[in-house]
Amino acid sequence: MDRRGFLIGLPLALSGCAAQSIWAPDDVIARAIYRDEGPKHLTLYTMKNNGSDNGAHSALLINASQRVMFDPAGSWKQERMPERNDVLFGASPELEQYYVSFHARVTYYVIGQSVAVPDEVAEQALNLALVAGPISQANCTRFTSRLLRQLPGFERIRQTWFPNKLEEDFAKLPGVETRTYRENDADDKSVAAEQINAALRAEP
Repeated sequence: MDRRGFLIGLPLALSGCAAQSIWAPDDVIARAIYRDEGPKHLTLYTMKNNGSDNGAHSALLINASQRVMFDPAGSWKQERMPERNDVLFGASPELEQYYVSFHARVTYYVIGQSVAVPDEVAEQALNLALVAGPISQANCTRFTSRLLRQLPGFERIRQTWFPNKLEEDFAKLPGVETRTYRENDADDKSVAAEQINAALRAEP
């Protein structure tokens, strides 16, 4: 193919990689909002292979004027946290734990790294997340790291495609608290999703 043919075909190729926009209605979002009056913080979640320790996914819990999960190109589908372009609303501590449990299984474990931030930094992170998506597959860490490096105090975070590199940079932030989550669920995430959704439907 000559250069002209390549350039003509390029928009079509790129359109095939575009992520689908998901936009929950205002009333659904309003009913789901969860607010935490405690100290504001960010939690970086990194999903890692049990055998190789290679990172497979990055996501960011943002506790600002409301609690949301920035889950770029994420795969968790459930009925309690409405989505707008990779931002999941209503991220209560309970639903945050369900999110972690969905990803932790016999083949993968989850690293959670939390750091306290001023209110205005948390709010900036929330606003950046709200305009970041929709995000195509394999770009989760690229967009999570890009969001973080725009925040005051996070300038040394490098933009990267690789979850482990982002995890390593985040670990160097002052005051980071780290937890490891492991479960023995089957490798098929759809099984965990069905169990979690059944538990959520059973709750009042």
